[in-house]
Amino acid sequence: MIKKILLLGSGELGKEFAIAAQRLGQYVIAVDSYENAPAMQVADRFEVINMLDGAALDRIVAKHQPDFIVPEIEAIRTERFYEYENQGITVVPSAKAANFTMNRKAIRDLAAKTLGIKTATYQYATSAESLRLAVAQVGMPCVVKPLMSSSGKGQSTIKTDEDIDKAWEYAVDGSRGDVIEVIVEAFVAFESEITLLTVTQHGLPTLFCPPIGHRQERGDYQESWQPAYVSAADLLEAQNMAQKVTQALGGAGLFGVEFFLTQDGVVFSELSPRPHDTGMVTLAGTQNYNEFELHLRAILGLPIREITLERAGASAVILATAHSDNPAYSGFEKIAAEPQSDFRIFGKPTARPYRRMGVALTYGSPETAVEELVERAKTIKNYIEVIH
Repeated sequence: MIKKILLLGSGELGKEFAIAAQRLGQYVIAVDSYENAPAMQVADRFEVINMLDGAALDRIVAKHQPDFIVPEIEAIRTERFYEYENQGITVVPSAKAANFTMNRKAIRDLAAKTLGIKTATYQYATSAESLRLAVAQVGMPCVVKPLMSSSGKGQSTIKTDEDIDKAWEYAVDGSRGDVIEVIVEAFVAFESEITLLTVTQHGLPTLFCPPIGHRQERGDYQESWQPAYVSAADLLEAQNMAQKVTQALGGAGLFGVEFFLTQDGVVFSELSPRPHDTGMVTLAGTQNYNEFELHLRAILGLPIREITLERAGASAVILATAHSDNPAYSGFEKIAAEPQSDFRIFGKPTARPYRRMGVALTYGSPETAVEELVERAKTIKNYIEVIH
């Protein structure tokens, strides 16, 4: 049962996954484009490459001969994954899932056109001029996102004609990879947003974590909480959508499936074939297994019989405010003194404005009002200062 895992992407999510893997005795090679990335600090080996370089990717796969390839970011030459599967390597959750979900175009078309799942009205654009045409078709206000990006990078809202050129430039600057194309989505009048962590297994039922609510700024999550209130009807609809799309993608692992909740029901938003940033709330012990442990167990084929809510929890991100090549921190003693609280520092070697450097966690009994936990998490995150 000791498997060799090639982790492609070594940020904070990759770090928690690597920790989960180490706890079960697995062997992890952490890969990223820069040295001393968070997951490299807890892995057995590491590699520094440009993962959009197919030859470099082929080289480290041949060098390490992993049992599993676990993608954790978008900027990867994912079309190579099909060849790795042909070599007998398991791509997590599958080569198809990684290819479809690393690019918003593929996953949106699969959901809306192939599976008939309800999504926002959308168009694509490959230039500022075609963006104008797409906005005219979708209508204003609308949201523009690069096809390949993460953590809200390059995402903006268009409210007037004057916003279009700025939105295009911002999207191109925030795009990951070499795909210069954006998706233009009609604005959804949602009442709330949720992430439904969905666990697919080989030969066992698909499982769903209690829904996670979250709030975003600049397209990036700021706080998340579990459980989020969702009506029984909406939750069932979201679970049915999540099962339909994850089944179409195939493989075993944890998917972060995002939905808008509206007066007219559930609207599919996005999907990640890996642990989700909003799911860091599970590090507060809200479930019997956190999202990283679930991902690992599904990958290894360890049976997961149930996912139970153990307590209510909330997370709030700790952000940098300036650039630094050697960030330091203060306030550990103050946050550590808080009851029913915890924190994580990701260990990123550099800082820049709005970069996630850590997360504050709070928790209570399952009956605790999540609104109270969110407010406490927002308060205690400010106890930690990123020193630049």
